[in-house]
Amino acid sequence: MSQTLIVVHSLKDWTPYYPSEQVISFSDYMNGKQLRKAPRTRVINLCRNFDYLSEGYYCSLLAEARGHNVIPSVRTLNDLSKRALYRIHVDDFGEAVYKSLQEADPTQPLILHSYFGKTGNSHYDALSEKLFEEFPCPILEITLRFRKRWEVTGLKPKSPRQLNDQEADDFAESLNVFSRKVWHKRRKRKAARYDLAILCDPEEKMPPSDKGALKRFIRAGKEMGIDCEIIRQRDYLRLPEYDGLLIRTTTNIDHYTYRFAKKAENEGLVTIDDSNSILRCTNKIYLADLFRINKVSSPRTVVLYKDQPQQLNTLEEALGFPIVVKIPDGAFSKGVEKARDVEELAIICKKLFRHSTLLLAQEFLYTDFDWRIGVLDNQPLFACKYYMVKNHWQIYRHGKSTDSGGFDTLPIADVPHSVVETALRATKPIGDSLYGVDIKEHNGQGCVIEVNDNPNVDKGVEDKYLGMDLYRRVMSTMLKRMEARRGH
Repeated sequence: MSQTLIVVHSLKDWTPYYPSEQVISFSDYMNGKQLRKAPRTRVINLCRNFDYLSEGYYCSLLAEARGHNVIPSVRTLNDLSKRALYRIHVDDFGEAVYKSLQEADPTQPLILHSYFGKTGNSHYDALSEKLFEEFPCPILEITLRFRKRWEVTGLKPKSPRQLNDQEADDFAESLNVFSRKVWHKRRKRKAARYDLAILCDPEEKMPPSDKGALKRFIRAGKEMGIDCEIIRQRDYLRLPEYDGLLIRTTTNIDHYTYRFAKKAENEGLVTIDDSNSILRCTNKIYLADLFRINKVSSPRTVVLYKDQPQQLNTLEEALGFPIVVKIPDGAFSKGVEKARDVEELAIICKKLFRHSTLLLAQEFLYTDFDWRIGVLDNQPLFACKYYMVKNHWQIYRHGKSTDSGGFDTLPIADVPHSVVETALRATKPIGDSLYGVDIKEHNGQGCVIEVNDNPNVDKGVEDKYLGMDLYRRVMSTMLKRMEARRGH
């Protein structure tokens, strides 16, 4: 279990707020009083002064020396101490971040207060959240001025003692969201042995798990003494509170999900999807080479290079038409197109080369359905048949709306042995995380189309045969790995 400590100059500074045993004075923190042993300790530094060698500066310095995760960090305080340092970061924000300022009076400076990335006015939260990502600080005073365009001209960490009543209320509300353990009076319950964060994006149109599945993950965790909590992108700095991270939003390398996985691993959390699996599975170029080296059955594939247009002239002989062309990091059938002849191939490649220097060209294998074999810890977990959209060659058809084909969920025992074995051979060189292997049956054998590091687990689809047991198996794996990390 983790603990959160709020360090203030004096307990009197906390008088306007809800009392908590987790609030301690700087002198007590400095002397090590009230510090209980915990696998992870997070410190929220709310001292009065954050100047170099001040009380607030030393609070962050001591926290880092003790291995505590502190906000603000010494690095953040140093960056905020000199305009030249923080301007390096804010100058790269781009115009989109400043859209919320279009209606502000350009003749007057605009001063905002950010509380854990939130302001009292949601109109400015996009800018505030971006600054919080760069300079994680509980309370930050932001000064903006218009000089041909709006610019950040001042950033200063503040203390709760410097806030008026309305600002104090806004701060309290934001702290409530950022660190729920400090504020809420919880019903007495059996203490969980482990804390698990489940990363989701409520705005995602096609998430890998729907709300029903998320509830089942949480229920399965509770049965095993794992306290599961849904977190979002804004909760990046809260990762040290947890023992594990389960990512349930679509992953990619140039996406915050990869940063979450890397940070979680650096903090010692058990992580699914782990960063290596994200790196390997989200790029089809890597997978194609991996399958070739490990002799995993897959469609005949040619990697196309943007600067070698002559490659297109040999594809008909190598693969035959139709040819499937893919961008390396597409998902849900996006960035995947079918060329029926040379002319169509040239048009498709010209379009897709705008997004990637390399493309994959593969032989076209039509089947009425694709197998999806879920694999966890190098063992088969679930099996589905995903059918093609009617009058279409893919599982998904994207347009003004997205259509998908039907499905059947089967016990592993009913799946052809060659399909299951091929799925396990495909995932073994990648890792032991949770994968979804897409396979076509071709000439009586399994042929791997791709391996997904973040496979769909939706209520009533992938779990239709196993029900709650699917979620229990995932949570059992998390529990086993968290216990191993603690040496149990």
